[in-house]
Amino acid sequence: MELVISITVFVLAAFVGFEVITKVPPTLHTPLMSGSNAISGVTIIGALIVAGKADSTLGEVLAFVAVTMAMINVIGGFLVTDRMLEMFKKKER
Repeated sequence: MELVISITVFVLAAFVGFEVITKVPPTLHTPLMSGSNAISGVTIIGALIVAGKADSTLGEVLAFVAVTMAMINVIGGFLVTDRMLEMFKKKER
C-alpha cells in the first residue's frame, strides 16, 4: 500500500511540475530557473536521506536516479544563469 501511495504522489508531483513549467512565459523562465536552484538543493538533500535509508535495491536505484536528476537540474540552472548574465556584460572593444 505504501508503494501505491508513493507512486501516486510521484505522478501527481510530476504532472503539477510539468503544468507549472509550461505556463511560465519564456521571459520569466531564466530568472525563475536561477531561483529554483535552492529548491533543487533541498531535493538533493532529501534524495540523499532517502538513499541512506533505502531497504531494497529498488529504493537505492530510485534514490540514485533522484540524486542524479536533481544534480543535473542544479548544474543546468547555474549554466543557464551564467549564460544569461553574460548577455548583460559590456563588451570591450
